[in-house]
Amino acid sequence: MKVLMINGSPRPHGNTSIALAEMARIFEQNAVETETIQIGNKDIRGCISCGRCREINKCVFDDIVNEVAPKFEACDGLVVATPVYYASANGTIISFLDRLFFSASYDKSMKVGACVVVARRGGLSSTFDELNKYFAISSMPIATGQYWNSVHGREKGEASQDAEGLQGMRTLARNMTFLMKSIALGKEQFGMPEKEPVAYTNFIR
Repeated sequence: MKVLMINGSPRPHGNTSIALAEMARIFEQNAVETETIQIGNKDIRGCISCGRCREINKCVFDDIVNEVAPKFEACDGLVVATPVYYASANGTIISFLDRLFFSASYDKSMKVGACVVVARRGGLSSTFDELNKYFAISSMPIATGQYWNSVHGREKGEASQDAEGLQGMRTLARNMTFLMKSIALGKEQFGMPEKEPVAYTNFIR
């Protein structure tokens, strides 16, 4: 099994990386392979809703989004982590996720998703809600821990002092491992849930 971990912090060795490393350690203990990709320090523009991805099967802006797309398709689980800015996710990771989820047109059903949020003090739960919406719209089961998946820390390295937050990361990794393995067994025994053709409507017709 493999988990793809996306670090949305602009600081490669900051508090967000501490949270992800705690999860990676538990995944390794459970024979789950991980790959962490740092995107918070990249120049990633937002989606312009051009629709070209539906024609060329990738985003028209050929950057790290297109590099990550096949890794996303191949993984069993996705962890998205971000620092909190103004009670919201880092703008870079939102641009990345908007384009990744929209341009990657393959079926994401039953890939397990989890988000991790890191802040000095507040805005964690609103950012947690914001990121989970990417999974929910894609038929991806959402892994949970023992609290909202959050770690506190401001200065570099302070997250290592948040005993409760790091315990939450370990619990999240264990729960995510269990969920991925359970889904794999379910697919083997029962197959995937039936899918209906998507019915698109809007509010003016």
